[in-house]
Amino acid sequence: MKLCQGPNCHTYDTKDRLRGPKENKVPQTRRRTDFYYLGGNACDMRCQSDWFDKFGEQAVNHFGRITQPIKLDEGNAWYKSFNWDRDYENRTYYTYNRVTREQRPLTAQQYNDSNYTLNT
Repeated sequence: MKLCQGPNCHTYDTKDRLRGPKENKVPQTRRRTDFYYLGGNACDMRCQSDWFDKFGEQAVNHFGRITQPIKLDEGNAWYKSFNWDRDYENRTYYTYNRVTREQRPLTAQQYNDSNYTLNT
């Protein structure tokens, strides 16, 4: 069981947060096997927002603040896509360059491989 990482989770008044014997119920942090917010660490958007308000600045500084704009150029403009035909058997896959508008064919295996990079 995982605990919600929202710093104020225990302060929100909901029935599922109340724990304890009938006379002495107190709100507690939610406990679940799976959460859907904050990468699986927060029980709802309110707790996700609370976490980011408290720790967001610290997290950005720790993992690396962007200090220069990132520019799209010919080398990093490639992305994988496929035709949107409903016939999955005849679907074609390709890489597309957003800058040069060049399109190159891919196999289904290359498309599904998250480590595949286009050799230019």
